Amino acid sequence: MTWLTLRQFRVQGAVVFAGLAVIGAVLAVTGPGLSDDYDAGLAACTSADNCMAFNRRFFLDHQLYFSALVGIVVFLPGLIGLFWGAPLITRELENGTHRLVWNQSITRTRWLAVKVGLLGLATVAAAGIAVFAASWWSGPLDKAVASRTPRMTPLLFDARGITPIGYAAFAFMLGVTVGVLVRRLLPTMAITLVVFVAVQIVMPLWVRPHLVPPETKTVTITSENHGDMMLNGDPDSGVAHMRVEVEAEPGAWTLSNDTLDASGRVVANMPLSQFGGACAPPPPGPGGEPPPGPAQACFDKIAQLGYKQKVTYQPADRFWPLQWAETGVFAVLTLGLTGLCFYWTRRRLS
Repeated sequence: MTWLTLRQFRVQGAVVFAGLAVIGAVLAVTGPGLSDDYDAGLAACTSADNCMAFNRRFFLDHQLYFSALVGIVVFLPGLIGLFWGAPLITRELENGTHRLVWNQSITRTRWLAVKVGLLGLATVAAAGIAVFAASWWSGPLDKAVASRTPRMTPLLFDARGITPIGYAAFAFMLGVTVGVLVRRLLPTMAITLVVFVAVQIVMPLWVRPHLVPPETKTVTITSENHGDMMLNGDPDSGVAHMRVEVEAEPGAWTLSNDTLDASGRVVANMPLSQFGGACAPPPPGPGGEPPPGPAQACFDKIAQLGYKQKVTYQPADRFWPLQWAETGVFAVLTLGLTGLCFYWTRRRLS
């Protein structure tokens, strides 16, 4: 049974693991040079502004490769679910070969356990190799972009740590279970794809923020913590508004960013007419370069009018608690799918 399963799986397995081997070899060759370049650039910068400019330049120079690796890790679980999980049982059911195996002293439980066990281990191994290699190579780029895109943000969170392994195991068992229930390959692949994509959307939007209770704090808007300051409307018309966001903590994942007026009510915007020109956009520099940030007088006026910012966020130090919690969710879902798959195979398949 083991030999038969490996033989049936040899093409899909060879494609994925050969691809991972090629990518791993390229990363192993280029990774040390990337790390040395980053360390040398940081050592050469003479001020905080210079270091920020270097980080921005360094990331932009390698952004294409960085994004490609994130995409590989994020999409690999879905591909495993489609091309490993969905055909595993469905193909046997469509062709009727499962009956031949069952008539040769192989029980249904053993038949399914060998198939799910072998390919499940391969799934975990493939996802683990992919996330380890991508995280190792991208380490310098993660540092360079940490101030703008910390690893707590949804897309990067899905490509780091151990959650990709949980996603992969879930996608694999989702494909297997749907195949057992539907018994047709193309509908099985379509349903697996739709459900897995829906899970990938629902998890970061509505589930992950609450796996660990988020922090909430109200802060004064200052030149040090402000993020985006957006003007809406025409300042000369007298009906323009300003919208502000602040950074809760370095590396945090911000869930909500609400402006409060002096009475503590949430307001969508701050009327620009209240500021008497203190927050008017500054003119461009002498060489036509973009204008600098708002003057200190703008922040003084914001404080004088009593505006503050209420921020709900997940701190950077909750990366691993959230990773373990989310992986635990997918472990429970995977076990549930496995139980349903075994029950249906033993009691309902014919």
